[in-house]
Amino acid sequence: MMIEQIYTGCLAQGAYYIESNGEAAIIDPLREVQPYIDKATKNGATIKYIFETHFHADFVSGHIDLSKKTGASIIYGPTASPNFESITAYDGQLFPLGNVAIKVIHTPGHTMESSCYLLIDENGEETALFSGDTLFIGDVGRPDLAQKLIPELTEEVLAGHLYDSLHNKIMPLANDIIVYPAHGAGSACGKNMSKETTDTLGNQKMVNYALQKGLTKEEFIKEVLKGLIAPPAYFPLNVLMNIQGYDSIDTVLERGSQALSPSAFEAAANETNAIILDTRMPEIFAKGFVPNSINIGIDGSFAPWVGTLITDIKQPILIVADEGRAEEVVTRLARVGYDYCIGYLQGGFEAWKAEGKEIDTIQSINAATFYNESLNEQISIVDVRKKSEFDSEQIIGAENVPLDFINQNIASINKNKKYYVHCAGGYRSMIFISILKARGYHNLIDVKGGFKAIKATNKFTLSNYVCPSTML
Repeated sequence: MMIEQIYTGCLAQGAYYIESNGEAAIIDPLREVQPYIDKATKNGATIKYIFETHFHADFVSGHIDLSKKTGASIIYGPTASPNFESITAYDGQLFPLGNVAIKVIHTPGHTMESSCYLLIDENGEETALFSGDTLFIGDVGRPDLAQKLIPELTEEVLAGHLYDSLHNKIMPLANDIIVYPAHGAGSACGKNMSKETTDTLGNQKMVNYALQKGLTKEEFIKEVLKGLIAPPAYFPLNVLMNIQGYDSIDTVLERGSQALSPSAFEAAANETNAIILDTRMPEIFAKGFVPNSINIGIDGSFAPWVGTLITDIKQPILIVADEGRAEEVVTRLARVGYDYCIGYLQGGFEAWKAEGKEIDTIQSINAATFYNESLNEQISIVDVRKKSEFDSEQIIGAENVPLDFINQNIASINKNKKYYVHCAGGYRSMIFISILKARGYHNLIDVKGGFKAIKATNKFTLSNYVCPSTML
């Protein structure tokens, strides 16, 4: 028997490959499925099952493509009713896999169909729990997503279901069982998840607030809902894609990987309503870019920020990428349901520049220069970090305009006023400025290195540090 966690840092998501005696199962696969097929082929195994812990909100699963390419059965927990062929299992149902078995444990709360999968080894011992978004390392799944589709399922009702699932279904299991969650730190599906991606259930019973024996349901509901902010707008749209189906990843890649000359790229931008998405590093982008481009760097938390800031998953997208990375960009967009890339700039920005096309730039200064300018004039500072980060520690006098809610807060920015913009390290501030610049705001100056660099100067007056209660 083998268990392999396939972890994707951008989404902080864990998929799982389980194999026993020539048969394999995949739990919560990502959109691009060929790596799972290649792994099984290399091992001489047949993929028999695709287990889904729930209808995911933060990414589009590869379950349909993987099933079509392998013949594997798609398994959901009780109450699931997708628009494609699948098995809706009953609570406690066993699925044999080689010399082991996988048991369904229905754990509603994060969503109503949410289920965990318990691995029973060759000796009949309960060995591993694939806990989906029900139980994370150090946290639990947020119980406010299903209500976006079913209004009567309030977050309080779902939180109550989650408490019952944890205390009646999970806590009675043996302490030595290994917990394999669907997400880790950085995911928007929970609040304060650990950077660790596995743990024993026994240790979680000791350190995870949600698994404490003396915790009442009322106390749990209050704690799990504390600090929750609205989920990204793309979450319910991804849920619907996972329920209803989607285009094959092969079709998406073919459509998005069309190389466009600078002239063809310019024509496509002018003749469609496509967004120009520049995926280069922020510091490179600032020095020169195609006018009206939005910068979301591929080497940061790319997919979640795309999902948060581009509200229409059917939005046509034109890509500017570093040489050789266009297909990677298209793939990572598809992971969160953005299937309508219509091509990329052949030769990248350098080709655009070489043809003498119009370019734009963003002023970016270091923290020392920022301080010196603050001495010479009364400046306006915009901090685009999450509210929890801002409340934890900030420059006295700074205004918090979180990038997450830029569309709701844009009215607070005066087009005629100069602002110095920073985030934690420089990634989000460039996204923020690029979006506003594309909308006609031209008096924004980026502070390189963000709050980390600002604090390191030891020159600015900062608020007293307060430990954040949540990182959402």
